[in-house]
Amino acid sequence: MGSTPDAPTIRQEEEGQEAEQQPNGKGNGVIPPTASVYLNPQYWDDRFVNEDHYEWFKDYCQFRHLAASCLKSSDRVLELGCGSSQLCDGLYEDGITQITCIDLSPIAVEKMQKRLTAKGFHGVKVLVMDMLNLPFGSESFDAVIEKGTMDVLLVDSGDPWNPNPETVSKVNAMLKGVHRVLTPEGIFISISFGQPHFRRPLFEAAGFTWSMQWNTFGDGFHYFFYTLKKGSKKASFNQDRIEKEVNWNSTSLYQEHLDSENYLFQSHLADDNELEE
Repeated sequence: MGSTPDAPTIRQEEEGQEAEQQPNGKGNGVIPPTASVYLNPQYWDDRFVNEDHYEWFKDYCQFRHLAASCLKSSDRVLELGCGSSQLCDGLYEDGITQITCIDLSPIAVEKMQKRLTAKGFHGVKVLVMDMLNLPFGSESFDAVIEKGTMDVLLVDSGDPWNPNPETVSKVNAMLKGVHRVLTPEGIFISISFGQPHFRRPLFEAAGFTWSMQWNTFGDGFHYFFYTLKKGSKKASFNQDRIEKEVNWNSTSLYQEHLDSENYLFQSHLADDNELEE
Protein backbone atom coordinates (compact mmCIF):
# COMPACT_ATOMS: atom_id res chain seq x y z
CA MET A 1 0.00 0.00 0.00
CA GLY A 2 1.22 3.48 -0.75
CA SER A 3 1.78 6.25 1.71
CA THR A 4 -0.83 8.92 2.40
CA PRO A 5 -0.61 12.41 3.90
CA ASP A 6 -0.56 12.74 7.65
CA ALA A 7 -4.03 11.82 8.95
CA PRO A 8 -4.52 14.87 11.23
CA THR A 9 -3.75 17.16 8.30
CA ILE A 10 -6.38 15.43 6.19
CA ARG A 11 -8.93 15.67 8.98
CA GLN A 12 -8.25 19.36 9.56
CA GLU A 13 -8.73 20.02 5.86
CA GLU A 14 -11.94 17.96 5.83
CA GLU A 15 -13.39 19.92 8.71
CA GLY A 16 -12.48 23.27 7.21
CA GLN A 17 -13.82 22.44 3.75
CA GLU A 18 -16.93 20.80 5.16
CA ALA A 19 -17.76 23.93 7.14
CA GLU A 20 -17.60 25.94 3.91
CA GLN A 21 -20.36 23.80 2.42
CA GLN A 22 -22.71 24.17 5.38
CA PRO A 23 -25.12 27.13 5.10
CA ASN A 24 -24.81 27.83 8.83
CA GLY A 25 -21.02 27.58 8.76
CA LYS A 26 -21.07 24.41 10.84
CA GLY A 27 -19.92 20.98 9.80
CA ASN A 28 -22.01 17.87 10.29
CA GLY A 29 -19.79 16.69 13.12
CA VAL A 30 -19.82 13.04 12.05
CA ILE A 31 -16.86 12.73 9.69
CA PRO A 32 -15.82 9.08 10.11
CA PRO A 33 -12.32 8.07 11.21
CA THR A 34 -11.99 5.66 8.25
CA ALA A 35 -13.65 5.35 4.86
CA SER A 36 -15.06 1.90 5.68
CA VAL A 37 -17.53 3.52 8.09
CA TYR A 38 -19.40 4.79 5.03
CA LEU A 39 -20.67 1.24 4.52
CA ASN A 40 -22.65 1.37 7.79
CA PRO A 41 -26.27 2.53 7.19
CA GLN A 42 -26.52 3.82 10.76
CA TYR A 43 -23.67 6.24 10.05
CA TRP A 44 -25.76 7.92 7.36
CA ASP A 45 -28.86 8.18 9.55
CA ASP A 46 -26.81 9.79 12.29
CA ARG A 47 -25.20 12.13 9.82
CA PHE A 48 -28.37 13.25 8.06
CA VAL A 49 -30.02 14.22 11.33
CA ASN A 50 -27.80 17.33 11.38
CA GLU A 51 -26.79 17.68 7.73
CA ASP A 52 -29.00 19.73 5.42
CA HIS A 53 -26.77 19.96 2.36
CA TYR A 54 -23.51 18.38 1.25
CA GLU A 55 -22.12 17.82 -2.24
CA TRP A 56 -19.76 15.02 -3.09
CA PHE A 57 -17.54 15.58 -6.13
CA LYS A 58 -18.62 19.17 -6.77
CA ASP A 59 -22.12 20.53 -7.25
CA TYR A 60 -24.30 20.37 -10.33
CA CYS A 61 -23.12 23.65 -11.88
CA GLN A 62 -19.61 22.15 -12.28
CA PHE A 63 -20.79 19.44 -14.68
CA ARG A 64 -24.07 20.90 -15.90
CA HIS A 65 -22.69 21.23 -19.43
CA LEU A 66 -21.92 17.52 -19.50
CA ALA A 67 -25.32 16.51 -18.15
CA ALA A 68 -27.04 18.77 -20.69
CA SER A 69 -25.42 16.83 -23.52
CA CYS A 70 -26.97 13.58 -22.25
CA LEU A 71 -30.36 14.48 -20.82
CA LYS A 72 -33.61 15.79 -22.29
CA SER A 73 -36.45 17.55 -20.50
CA SER A 74 -38.74 14.62 -21.30
CA ASP A 75 -36.44 12.05 -19.68
CA ARG A 76 -37.55 9.99 -16.71
CA VAL A 77 -34.54 10.15 -14.40
CA LEU A 78 -33.58 7.98 -11.43
CA GLU A 79 -31.01 9.34 -8.96
CA LEU A 80 -29.24 6.77 -6.78
CA GLY A 81 -28.16 7.73 -3.27
CA CYS A 82 -29.52 11.28 -3.21
CA GLY A 83 -28.51 11.92 0.42
CA SER A 84 -28.42 15.66 1.16
CA SER A 85 -27.23 16.61 -2.34
CA GLN A 86 -29.11 19.18 -4.41
CA LEU A 87 -28.35 17.52 -7.73
CA CYS A 88 -32.07 16.89 -8.15
CA ASP A 89 -32.78 20.58 -7.61
CA GLY A 90 -30.38 21.54 -10.39
CA LEU A 91 -31.92 19.08 -12.83
CA TYR A 92 -35.42 20.29 -11.98
CA GLU A 93 -34.48 23.92 -12.52
CA ASP A 94 -33.13 22.93 -15.94
CA GLY A 95 -36.52 21.54 -16.92
CA ILE A 96 -35.99 17.87 -16.08
CA THR A 97 -38.94 17.29 -13.76
CA GLN A 98 -39.71 13.58 -14.03
CA ILE A 99 -37.26 12.59 -11.32
CA THR A 100 -37.22 9.75 -8.82
CA CYS A 101 -34.64 9.96 -6.05
CA ILE A 102 -33.79 7.07 -3.76
CA ASP A 103 -31.70 6.69 -0.64
CA LEU A 104 -31.25 4.02 2.00
CA SER A 105 -31.71 6.55 4.81
CA PRO A 106 -35.32 7.42 5.74
CA ILE A 107 -34.03 10.57 7.44
CA ALA A 108 -32.40 11.82 4.23
CA VAL A 109 -35.54 11.01 2.26
CA GLU A 110 -37.86 12.83 4.66
CA LYS A 111 -35.66 15.94 4.72
CA MET A 112 -35.39 15.98 0.94
CA GLN A 113 -39.16 15.62 0.55
CA LYS A 114 -39.69 18.64 2.79
CA ARG A 115 -37.06 20.70 0.97
CA LEU A 116 -38.51 20.01 -2.47
CA THR A 117 -42.03 20.76 -1.28
CA ALA A 118 -40.87 24.06 0.22
CA LYS A 119 -39.29 24.98 -3.13
CA GLY A 120 -42.43 24.08 -5.05
CA PHE A 121 -40.69 21.31 -6.95
CA HIS A 122 -43.79 19.17 -7.44
CA GLY A 123 -43.85 15.71 -8.93
CA VAL A 124 -40.41 14.56 -7.76
CA LYS A 125 -40.58 11.18 -6.03
CA VAL A 126 -38.20 10.62 -3.11
CA LEU A 127 -38.20 7.05 -1.83
CA VAL A 128 -36.46 4.93 0.79
CA MET A 129 -34.83 2.19 -1.24
CA ASP A 130 -31.76 -0.01 -1.56
CA MET A 131 -30.00 0.58 -4.88
CA LEU A 132 -28.79 -3.02 -4.81
CA ASN A 133 -32.37 -4.24 -5.05
CA LEU A 134 -34.34 -1.88 -7.30
CA PRO A 135 -38.05 -2.81 -7.41
CA PHE A 136 -38.88 -0.78 -10.52
CA GLY A 137 -40.09 -2.49 -13.64
CA SER A 138 -37.73 -3.12 -16.55
CA GLU A 139 -37.14 -0.15 -18.89
CA SER A 140 -38.72 2.31 -16.42
CA PHE A 141 -36.19 5.14 -16.83
CA ASP A 142 -34.50 6.99 -19.67
CA ALA A 143 -31.55 7.92 -17.46
CA VAL A 144 -30.00 6.87 -14.16
CA ILE A 145 -27.48 9.10 -12.40
CA GLU A 146 -25.28 8.64 -9.36
CA LYS A 147 -22.66 10.91 -7.83
CA GLY A 148 -20.21 9.23 -5.46
CA THR A 149 -22.64 6.46 -4.51
CA MET A 150 -20.79 3.73 -6.36
CA ASP A 151 -17.52 4.98 -4.86
CA VAL A 152 -18.91 4.24 -1.39
CA LEU A 153 -19.38 0.59 -2.35
CA LEU A 154 -15.70 0.46 -3.31
CA VAL A 155 -14.12 1.98 -0.19
CA ASP A 156 -13.05 -1.46 1.07
CA SER A 157 -12.35 -3.06 -2.30
CA GLY A 158 -8.71 -3.85 -1.49
CA ASP A 159 -6.35 -4.19 -4.45
CA PRO A 160 -7.86 -1.97 -7.18
CA TRP A 161 -6.51 -4.30 -9.87
CA ASN A 162 -8.20 -7.27 -8.20
CA PRO A 163 -11.01 -6.01 -5.92
CA ASN A 164 -12.38 -8.45 -3.39
CA PRO A 165 -15.27 -10.65 -4.61
CA GLU A 166 -17.78 -9.31 -2.08
CA THR A 167 -17.27 -5.75 -3.30
CA VAL A 168 -17.47 -6.80 -6.96
CA SER A 169 -20.70 -8.66 -6.22
CA LYS A 170 -22.29 -5.55 -4.69
CA VAL A 171 -21.20 -3.30 -7.54
CA ASN A 172 -22.42 -5.84 -10.07
CA ALA A 173 -25.80 -6.03 -8.34
CA MET A 174 -26.08 -2.25 -8.55
CA LEU A 175 -25.10 -2.15 -12.22
CA LYS A 176 -27.41 -5.02 -13.16
CA GLY A 177 -30.30 -3.18 -11.57
CA VAL A 178 -29.42 0.03 -13.39
CA HIS A 179 -29.08 -1.79 -16.70
CA ARG A 180 -32.44 -3.50 -16.23
CA VAL A 181 -34.46 -0.36 -15.42
CA LEU A 182 -32.99 1.64 -18.32
CA THR A 183 -34.85 1.86 -21.60
CA PRO A 184 -33.19 0.17 -24.61
CA GLU A 185 -31.25 3.37 -25.41
CA GLY A 186 -31.12 4.74 -21.88
CA ILE A 187 -28.13 6.50 -20.32
CA PHE A 188 -26.35 5.73 -17.06
CA ILE A 189 -24.30 8.65 -15.69
CA SER A 190 -21.72 7.90 -13.03
CA ILE A 191 -19.73 10.73 -11.40
CA SER A 192 -16.68 9.41 -9.66
CA PHE A 193 -13.10 9.64 -8.47
CA GLY A 194 -12.51 6.19 -9.99
CA GLN A 195 -10.09 6.19 -12.91
CA PRO A 196 -11.18 4.64 -16.23
CA HIS A 197 -8.75 1.74 -16.09
CA PHE A 198 -10.30 0.68 -12.75
CA ARG A 199 -13.92 1.33 -13.74
CA ARG A 200 -13.81 -0.32 -17.17
CA PRO A 201 -13.77 -3.95 -15.89
CA LEU A 202 -16.86 -3.21 -13.80
CA PHE A 203 -18.77 -1.25 -16.41
CA GLU A 204 -17.91 -3.62 -19.26
CA ALA A 205 -18.62 -6.89 -17.46
CA ALA A 206 -20.45 -9.64 -19.34
CA GLY A 207 -24.15 -9.04 -19.84
CA PHE A 208 -24.06 -5.26 -20.17
CA THR A 209 -24.92 -3.79 -23.56
CA TRP A 210 -23.76 -0.24 -22.88
CA SER A 211 -20.63 1.50 -24.09
CA MET A 212 -18.35 3.46 -21.76
CA GLN A 213 -17.40 7.03 -22.55
CA TRP A 214 -16.00 9.59 -20.15
CA ASN A 215 -15.15 13.23 -19.65
CA THR A 216 -13.43 15.08 -16.84
CA PHE A 217 -14.28 18.25 -14.94
CA GLY A 218 -12.78 20.21 -12.08
CA ASP A 219 -9.65 22.31 -11.62
CA GLY A 220 -6.32 20.72 -10.74
CA PHE A 221 -7.74 17.31 -9.89
CA HIS A 222 -10.16 15.82 -12.38
CA TYR A 223 -13.40 14.14 -11.47
CA PHE A 224 -14.75 11.62 -13.96
CA PHE A 225 -18.12 11.93 -15.67
CA TYR A 226 -18.94 8.53 -17.16
CA THR A 227 -21.75 8.03 -19.64
CA LEU A 228 -22.90 4.54 -20.51
CA LYS A 229 -25.47 4.28 -23.28
CA LYS A 230 -27.43 1.07 -23.28
CA GLY A 231 -27.60 -0.87 -26.52
CA SER A 232 -24.41 0.54 -28.02
CA LYS A 233 -21.68 -1.65 -26.59
CA LYS A 234 -18.30 -1.32 -28.23
CA ALA A 235 -14.64 -1.75 -27.32
CA SER A 236 -14.19 1.86 -26.09
CA PHE A 237 -10.52 1.71 -27.06
CA ASN A 238 -10.78 5.14 -28.63
CA GLN A 239 -10.01 6.68 -25.25
CA ASP A 240 -6.97 4.56 -24.38
CA ARG A 241 -4.58 7.19 -25.72
CA ILE A 242 -6.30 9.91 -23.71
CA GLU A 243 -6.08 7.83 -20.52
CA LYS A 244 -2.33 7.51 -20.93
CA GLU A 245 -1.99 11.26 -21.34
CA VAL A 246 -3.78 12.09 -18.08
CA ASN A 247 -1.38 12.68 -15.18
CA TRP A 248 -2.23 10.16 -12.48
CA ASN A 249 0.53 11.37 -10.14
CA SER A 250 -0.87 10.79 -6.66
CA THR A 251 0.57 14.06 -5.36
CA SER A 252 -2.01 15.90 -7.47
CA LEU A 253 -4.79 14.39 -5.37
CA TYR A 254 -4.00 16.43 -2.28
CA GLN A 255 -4.60 20.06 -3.12
CA GLU A 256 -6.14 22.73 -0.95
CA HIS A 257 -9.19 23.33 -3.13
CA LEU A 258 -10.47 19.73 -3.08
CA ASP A 259 -13.72 19.02 -1.28
CA SER A 260 -13.74 18.01 2.37
CA GLU A 261 -14.47 14.33 2.88
CA ASN A 262 -13.41 13.50 -0.65
CA TYR A 263 -9.97 13.17 0.93
CA LEU A 264 -10.99 9.76 2.25
CA PHE A 265 -11.48 8.61 -1.32
CA GLN A 266 -8.31 10.41 -2.41
CA SER A 267 -6.30 8.52 0.18
CA HIS A 268 -7.66 5.30 -1.27
CA LEU A 269 -6.76 6.40 -4.79
CA ALA A 270 -3.26 7.39 -3.70
CA ASP A 271 -2.72 3.77 -2.71
CA ASP A 272 -4.17 2.65 -6.06
CA ASN A 273 -1.81 4.92 -7.99
CA GLU A 274 1.30 3.70 -6.20
CA LEU A 275 0.29 0.11 -6.88
CA GLU A 276 0.09 1.08 -10.53
CA GLU A 277 3.62 2.49 -10.67
